[in-house]
Order: sequence, then structure tokens, then C-alpha cells
Amino acid sequence: MWRQNYTPLGDSLGLSALVAALPVFVLLLLLGVFRKPAWIAGLSGLAAALAVAMAAYGMPASLAFGAITYGAAFGLFPIGWIVYWAIVLYRIALETGKFEIIKDSVGNLASDRRLQALLIAFSFGAFIEGAAGFGTPVAVAAAMLAGLGFSPFYAAGICLLANTAPVAFGSIGIPVVTLQGITGLPLLDLSANVGRICAPISLIVPGYLIFVMGGFRALIGVLPAALVCGAGFACMQFYVSNYIGPQLTDILSSLTAIIALVVLFKLWKPAGEFELEGAQQRHVPKQHSFGEIVLAWSPYLFLVVFVLLWGQESIRALITRFVQGQLGIPAALTLQWPMLHNLVERVPPFVPKPSPYAAVFNFNWLFASGTACLFASLLASAVLRVSPGRYLRILSAAFRQLFLSLVTIAAVLGLAFLMNYCGATTSLGLAFAATGVLFPFFSSMLGWLGVFLTGSDTSANALFGNLQVVAANKLDLNPVLMAASNSSGGVMGKMISLQSIAVAAAATGMPAQDEAKLFRFTLRHSILLASLIGLVTTVYAYVVPQWVR
Repeated sequence: MWRQNYTPLGDSLGLSALVAALPVFVLLLLLGVFRKPAWIAGLSGLAAALAVAMAAYGMPASLAFGAITYGAAFGLFPIGWIVYWAIVLYRIALETGKFEIIKDSVGNLASDRRLQALLIAFSFGAFIEGAAGFGTPVAVAAAMLAGLGFSPFYAAGICLLANTAPVAFGSIGIPVVTLQGITGLPLLDLSANVGRICAPISLIVPGYLIFVMGGFRALIGVLPAALVCGAGFACMQFYVSNYIGPQLTDILSSLTAIIALVVLFKLWKPAGEFELEGAQQRHVPKQHSFGEIVLAWSPYLFLVVFVLLWGQESIRALITRFVQGQLGIPAALTLQWPMLHNLVERVPPFVPKPSPYAAVFNFNWLFASGTACLFASLLASAVLRVSPGRYLRILSAAFRQLFLSLVTIAAVLGLAFLMNYCGATTSLGLAFAATGVLFPFFSSMLGWLGVFLTGSDTSANALFGNLQVVAANKLDLNPVLMAASNSSGGVMGKMISLQSIAVAAAATGMPAQDEAKLFRFTLRHSILLASLIGLVTTVYAYVVPQWVR
């Protein structure tokens, strides 16, 4: 068994962390400076990570290969699987002409681009995040905004910015549940602290989103909507996370925001017109019957229904019994990843005692969010009378649209898993933990780094959750708060992760050369908002510790 060493260069944590960060620097340099497409940056970063793992950390080539393939497999399933079927669903609505009716229905409700962003990107996206997560909300909402006439760049950018507030409680609360499983801390206490950190930020995110779209003047024009949306979401997020638990936080918060906005739109309209850069010429929406509107929205209604059904344990048990008992097909497969599982040993201080690092791939094909989307696409095709031949052509077109994005996702997840298994990510985490009195601020930034690398708040919590607790106990800080700050800070890393950028670009049909521009656009907002999370955590840690659990 190969043992990890977190200070391989001269037993120096600083030097080791600097070398460990080389793949991150490569990603930032290629995207932010040289403006290369995300797939080129991802493959280059992977090559840099391989060099660091083998040359600096001494990782055997077979283990490095195992880590890369394990990460790439996770990138394709469940992440790539979700994105693919979300795009298929969108193309069904588009090619059957139903998306024109969806556009008209949204236009009749809210013709202003700012209000459409609040309703679709923030509120509806948050609902999909709470129900499915793992890239689905960005894929669905960005495609919808592009279909409504937003330029591909702004549709992608707006959805990436909006997909911040709900991420910590995404996919029926999986990030917080994972954090509890890793740390052993009380679930409701973790949920409450994540809610107390995120709610103040959720309050301002809708307004911040509009400010980014058009500046202060644009925000003033729809300030009532931004306040209603933010307050409705944040108040419900705080209440549910503190007194019910993480599982329903996003779903109830987003529904509150949607209902509040719809009621407001019936009573109030913004004065004047707002034009968004690159948007298509505004068209006058047509009137449609209620039945036509429901039929047009049916692909997304089916998606919501299937995703919610997939989250019910009783339904899952019933379907599992049928699939396994009647059809003889396993509902899920687990694979101990070859050349990796339990062949790497993690050591203190990252873990309490030396222990093997498991690598078990869970091919949960039946209850993956992407499979719910698949069934929604099949039912939508039947209801909208899409012939089998046309459906197959849609599948083919969606794959061609997504190919380079899938390459990006596989490469970046391979990079992230390789850094995890060679110990480079832990070196970076220990460097953050060595910041002493500043650790409450950098605790959030550690979560931000984890999501930037992995594209998943769940993965970042699994990666750094224990490290946060170890550092908190050493520094006499609240371990529940520090663990919660990992998940809270991580949400701001979502908008700059290459997986998210690849998903948004694919969903909107954005040219590959614009992905670097999108990364630079989201980077500054990501750093600013992550810093706000760090400041909120620091205030809780030192100024009002009695306000957290």
C-alpha cells in the first residue's frame, strides 16, 4: 500500500503546497490569461497534475492512472449523464415548437429581462438545484434563458451567478448529509449553521444578479422584485435549515420565491424598458390557452415530477423491487475501482489514524437525476408526438453539442481525483489550516477551493470536512461552524468550476472560445462572494459566537 506524504518537498508544507497548486495555476493561466477553451485548459491541468503526482509526491504510475480514470468516470456519470438528458429535454421542447409557447407564457408574466432572470435563473434554478443538483439547474435554466432571447454568454453567466444561494442544500440536502457522515457532527446543527451563514448572502444575491446585468440603475428599476425574491428565499432558507433540516431547504425556499414573484408581477410592473447586451430583439408575446401552456411546459413539469418521485424512499423501494424482481436487472452496481481501491493510505493529521483510501464507484443508474430526466424526455416525446426516428436524431444532436463539454468534465474530475489520491489537495488544505487566527475566513475559502477543483459541494465536503474539524479543535474554534463554513464557502466556487462552465456553455450553444471569457466574468464575482462568506463566518466565530450552534 502506497502511503501519502503531505510534505514531500524538504518536509516543508509551504513549498509542498506551492507545488501542489501548480495544476490550479495552469487552469487559471490558460483560462484567465491565454483565453484557451475549457477542454484545452482541463487537459493541460490534468497533465500538470500528473507531473506533480508522480514527480513531487512519488505516486506510482498505476495508482495515478487509476485515480484519473476513477475521476473521469465520475465526471461522465452522474454529471455528464445529467447534463446530456437535460439538453435532450430542452431540444425536444425547442424542435416541437413548444418552446415558443414557453417564451410567450414567461413574456406575458414578465417581459423584462431582469424579472425573467429572477424567475428562471434564480428561483426556478434553485428549485431544480434542490431537487436534482449536480449541474442540472445550470443546464436547464441556461437553455431556457437562451431560448427566451438572452445571448448565450449572458444566459450562461447569469445562471452560474444565480446558482450560488441554493448549492449548499442541493439535491435534497446531499452536501450537508455528506458533511454529517464525514464529520459525525449533528445533522441539524450543521444544517442550521450552513443556513445562518448562507441566508444573509441569499438575501442579496438576486439584487447582486441584477446589478451585474445592468448596474445600479437597472437594480433600482426592479428593486421591489429583487427584495421580494431575496427576502422570500432567505427567510425560508433560514427557517427550514434551522428547524426542519437540509433535505427540503432549497425546494421550499425556491417555491416561496417563485410564488412571491408571481404575486408581485400581478400587482406591479417595472417602469421603463431594460436592454441586455447581446439579447435578441424583443418580440410581443402571443396569448395562448391554459391547455396549450401546460402542454408546452410538460417536458419540465415531467422533469419536476420524476425528480421528486426519485427522491421518495417508498417510490425508490417499489421501483427497485420491480426492476430487480421482475426484470432481473440490478438497480445499482458498485465497483471497487481497479488499481486504486484501498491501495493508498491516508495519514494524520488529515485522518485520526492511518487508514486505506477507498475508491468505490457507485453506478446508481436507475435513481440518478439524469435517469429521471431521461424518463421525462421519453414521456415528453410521447405526449408531444415525437416519432422514434426524430427522437434518435435529437439524441445524436445533443451528443454532438456536448462532446467537448464532456471531455472537459472528464478531464477536470480526473485532475481533482488525482490530486486527492496523491495527497496534493490535502497539502493545500493543511496550508489553509495553518493560517491560525485567520482560519475562520480561510475555512470558507478552503471549501471554495474544493468546489473549484471538484465542481461539487458534496465532494468538497467529503474532501475537507474532517480537516475543518481537526483544525477547529486545534485552534479552539467551533467545529460545527467551521465544517458548515466549508459547505457555505464552497457554493461560491461552483460558478468558476470548469465542469459548471462546460455545462453552461453546452446548454446555451456558446462557442468554445467564449468559455475563457465566461470564466473571467465569473471569477471576480466568485472571489468577492466567497470573501463575504468568509467575513460572515469570521463574525460568527469571534464577534457573536452565541448566534451559531
